[in-house]
Amino acid sequence: MDKRKVIIDAKLKALKQSKFRSSFHLKEKDLEYIKDKGIDKINSHAKDIIKQRLAPKVITNDGKQTPMRGHPVFIAQHATATCCRSCLYKWHHIPKDKELEEREINYITSLIMSWIIAEIKEKSH
Repeated sequence: MDKRKVIIDAKLKALKQSKFRSSFHLKEKDLEYIKDKGIDKINSHAKDIIKQRLAPKVITNDGKQTPMRGHPVFIAQHATATCCRSCLYKWHHIPKDKELEEREINYITSLIMSWIIAEIKEKSH
Protein backbone atom coordinates (compact mmCIF):
# COMPACT_ATOMS: atom_id res chain seq x y z
CA MET A 1 0.00 0.00 0.00
CA ASP A 2 1.45 3.37 -0.94
CA LYS A 3 2.22 5.99 1.71
CA ARG A 4 -0.31 8.56 0.47
CA LYS A 5 -3.17 6.01 0.64
CA VAL A 6 -2.23 5.17 4.24
CA ILE A 7 -2.20 8.88 5.15
CA ILE A 8 -5.51 9.52 3.41
CA ASP A 9 -7.18 6.49 5.00
CA ALA A 10 -5.99 7.61 8.45
CA LYS A 11 -7.24 11.17 7.83
CA LEU A 12 -10.65 9.93 6.64
CA LYS A 13 -10.92 7.77 9.76
CA ALA A 14 -10.11 10.80 11.96
CA LEU A 15 -12.64 12.98 10.12
CA LYS A 16 -15.35 10.35 10.73
CA GLN A 17 -14.85 10.93 14.47
CA SER A 18 -15.99 14.54 14.07
CA LYS A 19 -19.74 14.92 14.52
CA PHE A 20 -19.76 17.88 12.11
CA ARG A 21 -17.54 16.37 9.38
CA SER A 22 -19.30 13.00 9.50
CA SER A 23 -22.69 14.66 8.99
CA PHE A 24 -21.98 15.31 5.31
CA HIS A 25 -23.14 12.75 2.75
CA LEU A 26 -23.81 12.71 -0.96
CA LYS A 27 -27.45 12.89 -1.91
CA GLU A 28 -29.09 10.93 -4.71
CA LYS A 29 -28.77 13.86 -7.14
CA ASP A 30 -25.03 14.09 -6.35
CA LEU A 31 -24.63 10.38 -7.09
CA GLU A 32 -26.55 10.77 -10.35
CA TYR A 33 -24.32 13.70 -11.32
CA ILE A 34 -21.19 11.63 -10.66
CA LYS A 35 -22.62 8.71 -12.63
CA ASP A 36 -23.53 11.02 -15.51
CA LYS A 37 -20.17 12.84 -15.65
CA GLY A 38 -17.91 9.92 -14.73
CA ILE A 39 -15.36 9.73 -11.92
CA ASP A 40 -12.50 11.09 -14.04
CA LYS A 41 -14.47 14.26 -14.79
CA ILE A 42 -15.32 14.67 -11.08
CA ASN A 43 -11.61 14.32 -10.28
CA SER A 44 -10.89 17.04 -12.84
CA HIS A 45 -13.59 19.24 -11.28
CA ALA A 46 -12.09 18.67 -7.82
CA LYS A 47 -8.62 19.70 -8.92
CA ASP A 48 -9.96 22.80 -10.72
CA ILE A 49 -12.07 23.83 -7.70
CA ILE A 50 -9.09 23.47 -5.36
CA LYS A 51 -6.83 25.46 -7.69
CA GLN A 52 -9.39 28.27 -8.06
CA ARG A 53 -10.90 28.49 -4.58
CA LEU A 54 -8.27 27.17 -2.16
CA ALA A 55 -4.80 27.38 -3.69
CA PRO A 56 -4.24 31.16 -3.93
CA LYS A 57 -2.15 32.79 -1.23
CA VAL A 58 -4.85 35.40 -0.56
CA ILE A 59 -8.53 34.44 -0.58
CA THR A 60 -10.76 37.43 0.08
CA ASN A 61 -13.77 35.36 1.16
CA ASP A 62 -11.87 32.62 3.02
CA GLY A 63 -14.25 30.64 5.17
CA LYS A 64 -17.16 31.36 2.83
CA GLN A 65 -15.82 30.23 -0.55
CA THR A 66 -17.28 26.72 -0.49
CA PRO A 67 -21.06 26.32 -0.83
CA MET A 68 -22.79 23.65 1.25
CA ARG A 69 -24.43 22.17 -1.86
CA GLY A 70 -24.49 22.40 -5.65
CA HIS A 71 -21.65 20.01 -6.53
CA PRO A 72 -20.45 16.71 -5.02
CA VAL A 73 -16.96 18.20 -4.58
CA PHE A 74 -18.35 20.98 -2.36
CA ILE A 75 -19.97 18.39 -0.07
CA ALA A 76 -16.73 16.39 -0.03
CA GLN A 77 -14.75 19.50 0.86
CA HIS A 78 -16.83 20.04 3.98
CA ALA A 79 -16.63 16.35 4.90
CA THR A 80 -12.85 16.34 4.48
CA ALA A 81 -12.13 19.75 6.05
CA THR A 82 -10.75 21.09 2.77
CA CYS A 83 -13.37 23.82 2.45
CA CYS A 84 -11.25 26.79 3.55
CA ARG A 85 -7.72 27.63 4.59
CA SER A 86 -8.63 27.65 8.30
CA CYS A 87 -9.93 24.08 8.11
CA LEU A 88 -6.94 23.08 5.97
CA TYR A 89 -4.64 24.38 8.67
CA LYS A 90 -6.59 22.89 11.59
CA TRP A 91 -7.04 19.41 10.12
CA HIS A 92 -4.18 19.05 7.65
CA HIS A 93 -1.51 21.42 9.04
CA ILE A 94 -1.22 23.27 5.74
CA PRO A 95 -0.26 26.90 6.50
CA LYS A 96 -2.70 29.64 5.48
CA ASP A 97 -0.42 32.42 4.27
CA LYS A 98 1.05 30.78 1.19
CA GLU A 99 0.00 29.56 -2.22
CA LEU A 100 -0.66 25.82 -2.22
CA GLU A 101 2.03 23.69 -3.82
CA GLU A 102 1.19 21.11 -6.49
CA ARG A 103 1.78 18.25 -4.02
CA GLU A 104 -0.71 19.83 -1.59
CA ILE A 105 -3.27 20.29 -4.35
CA ASN A 106 -2.78 16.63 -5.31
CA TYR A 107 -3.16 15.51 -1.67
CA ILE A 108 -6.38 17.51 -1.23
CA THR A 109 -7.78 16.22 -4.54
CA SER A 110 -6.93 12.62 -3.59
CA LEU A 111 -8.54 13.05 -0.17
CA ILE A 112 -11.73 14.46 -1.71
CA MET A 113 -11.89 11.71 -4.33
CA SER A 114 -11.26 8.99 -1.73
CA TRP A 115 -14.18 10.34 0.31
CA ILE A 116 -16.43 10.50 -2.77
CA ILE A 117 -15.55 6.95 -3.80
CA ALA A 118 -16.22 5.69 -0.25
CA GLU A 119 -19.60 7.44 -0.33
CA ILE A 120 -20.46 5.82 -3.67
CA LYS A 121 -19.52 2.38 -2.33
CA GLU A 122 -21.50 2.93 0.86
CA LYS A 123 -24.60 4.06 -1.02
CA SER A 124 -24.45 1.15 -3.46
CA HIS A 125 -24.81 -1.47 -0.72
